[in-house]
Amino acid sequence: MHVAWAHVTLHGTMSGHLRIDADLDRLEDVRRFVREQAAAADAPSVCIEDVVQAVDEAATNVINHGYRGAAGWLEVDVTFEDGRCVVSLEDEAPVFDPTAVPEPDLATPPLARTPGGMGIHLIRESTDAISYRPRPGGGNILTMVRSLEPGRHKEG
Repeated sequence: MHVAWAHVTLHGTMSGHLRIDADLDRLEDVRRFVREQAAAADAPSVCIEDVVQAVDEAATNVINHGYRGAAGWLEVDVTFEDGRCVVSLEDEAPVFDPTAVPEPDLATPPLARTPGGMGIHLIRESTDAISYRPRPGGGNILTMVRSLEPGRHKEG
């Protein structure tokens, strides 16, 4: 399944939507979609790469750890307004709040760490803010916000 659309409002808000099957082979479609949406909004390249990094990590986590090989879907909504890119990733995988995950111990050398566990850290580092809410009827909605200015502005 692959549904994509883009929309521009009279007030300059631009948004796009993509729905895919929860399959690692579809991550390239997600990255391409986010890049195209951000480029159409004239986002600086550093912002585009940050947003793509965050969305790729979040989508990978949902597919690998949420669905765990079971069939499912992901929806990606990208909106540009008020100098910000807002991306919402929605799924129907088991409920999981990534904002409750503690920061990794970065004092431990990388080769001494257990593999994995850096995806949420990378999402936090690539965005200004993330928020989570359970999806009505089951699943998850993760929202990631990134300023369109080259530097990041951590919110709250």
